[in-house]
Amino acid sequence: MTIQEYLRIIQRRGWIIVVAVLLAAAGAFGISYFQEDMYRATVYVSTVPARPDWGLGNTAKDLMRNFAANLQTPEIAQKVIDRAQLDMNPYDFLSNVNVVAESSDFTIKIEARARDGEIAKLMALTLADEFVEERTAYYAQQDLNNRIEVKLRSRAIGYDQYQPKPLVNAIAGGALGLLLGLGLVLMLTWVESDLLRTPAALERALGVPVLGAIPIGSSPREVAQPATSPNPIPAAKTA
Repeated sequence: MTIQEYLRIIQRRGWIIVVAVLLAAAGAFGISYFQEDMYRATVYVSTVPARPDWGLGNTAKDLMRNFAANLQTPEIAQKVIDRAQLDMNPYDFLSNVNVVAESSDFTIKIEARARDGEIAKLMALTLADEFVEERTAYYAQQDLNNRIEVKLRSRAIGYDQYQPKPLVNAIAGGALGLLLGLGLVLMLTWVESDLLRTPAALERALGVPVLGAIPIGSSPREVAQPATSPNPIPAAKTA
């Protein structure tokens, strides 16, 4: 297809894309008002080796993945719930907690989510405290040079609301509507691809030049009607 044909398609069916974008964006924006408010708080735990040794550093990086996995068990979750006096079961707690080992800077990221920002902070800090106390007690029995220092980077953490976000949802919905609108226009164009609408399309399909075309506005009656004489001969009078 030529650029002119693409422009003609956009001119004829561009409204479909516009309507799809507007409907999808408005729908996503409206759905945001039915979502409940959710907050998240993040705390970082530092796990630095006692000495700047390459072997101990690599060991610490390997252990960090084990630390993160052990923090996400029902037993640890129950200890945190009892300690913080939270009204939830261990599996609900774990579904709202994410623990990631970031070996590049020897930190463990603990992220907690809740309907209340203060509860999210309490969940994150209590889980971090449980981990720090357990590791500190363990490494206190080890040789000083083989220890890994585990401590909170900072207790002064905040929280932010990550749901709902109407503007972000509207933009995402508009992008989805754009794709759906383009797909619908392409489908309609493909359905009509067998119709030869222009002389150029006919020449490409048949490989022969077009010599002429019947005007669209002409009707069969107009074409078949004989031309009248400008000076008609009057009929003869009979006696």
